[in-house]
Amino acid sequence: MRRHRLFAPLVLLAVSSCAGRAPAIHAPVPPASAPQFTLFLIGDAGEPEREREPVLEALTAEIREGPAPSAVVFLGDNIYPKGMPHAEADNRTEMDRRLKDQMDVVLATNAKGIFVPGNHDWAKQRAGGWSAVKRQERFIREHGNDGQVELLPRGGCPGPEVVDLGQRLRLITLDTQWWLHSAEKPGEEECDPGTEEEILASLGRALAEAGDRYAIVVAHHPLLSSGSHGGHFTWRDHLFPLTAMKGFLWVPLPVIGSLYPVARMLGISNQDQSGSGNKRMRAAFDKVFREYPPLMHAAGHEHTLEVLALEDRGVKYQIVSGSGIYGHVTATKWRDVTLYKAAKSGFIRLDVTSDGRLRLGVHLVDASAHVDEIYSMFLEP
Repeated sequence: MRRHRLFAPLVLLAVSSCAGRAPAIHAPVPPASAPQFTLFLIGDAGEPEREREPVLEALTAEIREGPAPSAVVFLGDNIYPKGMPHAEADNRTEMDRRLKDQMDVVLATNAKGIFVPGNHDWAKQRAGGWSAVKRQERFIREHGNDGQVELLPRGGCPGPEVVDLGQRLRLITLDTQWWLHSAEKPGEEECDPGTEEEILASLGRALAEAGDRYAIVVAHHPLLSSGSHGGHFTWRDHLFPLTAMKGFLWVPLPVIGSLYPVARMLGISNQDQSGSGNKRMRAAFDKVFREYPPLMHAAGHEHTLEVLALEDRGVKYQIVSGSGIYGHVTATKWRDVTLYKAAKSGFIRLDVTSDGRLRLGVHLVDASAHVDEIYSMFLEP
């Protein structure tokens, strides 16, 4: 009886985690017939299939077919599972291949490529992470065609580093894992800015000096998301937790299985928004964004596609684009601020139109690399 009394509230918790408001009716907006510039946002693409990765294949085709100059931002977790290993490591050739497959999307076109680091690039947030990020940066520099592809911010530093694209876009790159990393990381001697106070002041200046450009902050960790890092777990996570490791392990573990998701919801990991370090980092950014609002914060980390309205946080839109590998997706839920969400593979496209507006399109990719734009809107500053 005691087991059943414990089990009942956990089942209710699992069921309630699946609830949410119904999506609003959405009318698609016309495509940008002659964009001035196109920006693609794709994240968590660090484990592409060896023979053929549909999402990367579809992204390459869109870049080639586009009439305008373009750039691609890879939003972290560029090499699964533990970043770039030492040169003598047994798996180094495979990890080189995983990163190079993503770089080739850009190198096969005339696009600009920017990688930002994620927690997996920092040796899965463990000791040796700083060295792993520097090894990845060195590989990208050596194979990136004289700066066509870059890793930013450089040196494992937190940033911000600014890249202006075309006439209307300003990218402000951040390494959010620097804030969360508990092992060795660079500080004042290696980075400028190198303290949290200096970072936030520099971030404010980069936003204030954007002028008439759309300011887009790009990082790995989102300010808000609706997948597991945002506290959303399904009944499967509670009752069949081993499927998170191997999809075929449908071993029922009632009550015991709920310990892991409940612990994450209570803040056991700073990779989750419930973690104290994650909360502190996001509160620091919120303070800057309320004074100097960017149009958008774009991130990966969750293996979802999401468009959220976060105006009360100082950011007009939060974009989550972390499903850059076909089939590598996690469940997500509706929030009051959700404009669109999907547990689907794909990427997000931004077009600066000929009249200077910014059009967003969510592009889903199927197993044959076919692209379907499922959601679109004009982003209003």
